[in-house]
Amino acid sequence: MVARPRTVVADPMPEIKSLALSVAAWPARMLFPPVCAGCRRQVTQPGALCGACWPKLRFLEKPWCEVMGTPFSHDFGAGFLSAEAIANPPPFNRARAAVAYSGVARRMVQGLKFHDRTDLAPWMARWMLRAGSELVADAEVVVPVPLHWRRFYWRQFNQSAELARTIASLSGVPFAPGAVRRLKPTRQQIGLGQREREDNVRAAFFVPSEAEVDIRGRRVLVVDDVYTTGATVVAVTRALRKSGASAVDVLTFARVLPGDFRPDEADTI
Repeated sequence: MVARPRTVVADPMPEIKSLALSVAAWPARMLFPPVCAGCRRQVTQPGALCGACWPKLRFLEKPWCEVMGTPFSHDFGAGFLSAEAIANPPPFNRARAAVAYSGVARRMVQGLKFHDRTDLAPWMARWMLRAGSELVADAEVVVPVPLHWRRFYWRQFNQSAELARTIASLSGVPFAPGAVRRLKPTRQQIGLGQREREDNVRAAFFVPSEAEVDIRGRRVLVVDDVYTTGATVVAVTRALRKSGASAVDVLTFARVLPGDFRPDEADTI
């Protein structure tokens, strides 16, 4: 007797669960429809940009300075450094940013930082992962630039920590949100010139003794929202190196490109 082939019935539960989740999300999508991260027009997916805003976003791509991550207009070959990296070598090893800090990117940063748009952080972090893939691959611990406790109490969240948490979660790199603390309540950097920014954050950060175990001998990835003059991440890097970090890389969502920084501009971060 020839055995009949068995009929395999697919498990319907995954499709049922997916449908149930979609149905459950309908009320929220009706009450709070997803809006463009740049201009708040209605879009189909949360965190997406509309057709008008997407072309205005400038992603930073190679060729760039191997140290500073600033883009070059021409490919000068591997290892070519910018004038900034040669004239004023930073204490960190490498810096990368996903986008140029202008237009839509500026509105996204300010929405996250000043208007409680924490929903933007996961999407911004995904773009950062793309731009800083080589840094993330080498990282042994992810550390956000900290807020002073008074500012954290007033704001109720740290935008750098929101970005860093997603980066750590998606990459599998350990997250150490308390590895660096802000010692003094520095002034807002808005409107300050480069020298004033450096003076403002000098000796502002430290690694508490109980966190040194997370830092010593490890390659640290420092995460922040915007790289303007670099004063803040330089101060954080020095605190980490003082506590034994073997190397420090910096990853930000946006970067103020050389020549674009204007301390007299009211909304410069």
